[in-house]
Amino acid sequence: MNGFSAEWLALREPIDHRSINEELRAELLAWVGQRAHVRIADLGSGSGSNLRGLAPLLPKSQHWRLMDHDEALLDHANLAITAWADEFAGDDDRISVRIKDKKLTLDFVQADLADEPAAVFEEPLDLVTAAAFFDLVSEEWVDGFCRELAARKLPLYAVLTYDGTETWTPPHEADAAMLAAFHAHQGRDKGFGPAAGPQAAAILRRALERHGYRVSTGDSPWLLEAPNRSLIAELAKGSAAAVRETGQVAPEQVEAWLTARREASACEIGHIDLFALPA
Repeated sequence: MNGFSAEWLALREPIDHRSINEELRAELLAWVGQRAHVRIADLGSGSGSNLRGLAPLLPKSQHWRLMDHDEALLDHANLAITAWADEFAGDDDRISVRIKDKKLTLDFVQADLADEPAAVFEEPLDLVTAAAFFDLVSEEWVDGFCRELAARKLPLYAVLTYDGTETWTPPHEADAAMLAAFHAHQGRDKGFGPAAGPQAAAILRRALERHGYRVSTGDSPWLLEAPNRSLIAELAKGSAAAVRETGQVAPEQVEAWLTARREASACEIGHIDLFALPA
């Protein structure tokens, strides 16, 4: 799967955390209930942002399997989580940390899930999570993953799946052409076959429902304004780079759009959160 830099993930983390759909998170926490211990696999875990957002809300005893193809990001996650924790002990592959009254055991698992979704389930689990992951994988991969998930009757909590909607302020004449080209790039193979891109949440929902899951979804948009200028500028830069690769927009138009967008006063990027329980 194509990689993401630790710097980009750190820049987006505060926005990710504040954008999570609270109703869907409440559904997850209601499912957790009074459990004393929970075992979680986090797909495409990156630098550990999803763990840092969720762990303080979950039971006092937690076992996380952070799974990513990028060994450097897993190393970064190890460092970032130990710096975030109140106490830690362990080594490169497994650490134990304390966050206030929470005790977490973490395994860092370097895995390429593209060929075998069942690798997610090599150890017993109670919950599978992912953030900003399913828009990168193919519909075929989603089908295989949901089949394996359903065979084990596990719930899925997937947040911040890109839904294809973008609104920039002020408008620019190239917005529509740039977005169409960006969507074309989103559909390219990210290592899992043709990516689901903006259709990912709908594809994931249909696959889960075919297996008898009860699925809830809710919006989780990024709402970016002047205090988020750095993220706006990096977002515009990344979008422009993707569009250039498609060749669908004239280079001078891409540059004009990028110049304007680096100074945009606001931007809304649509995402969808999903929580699914087996029947």
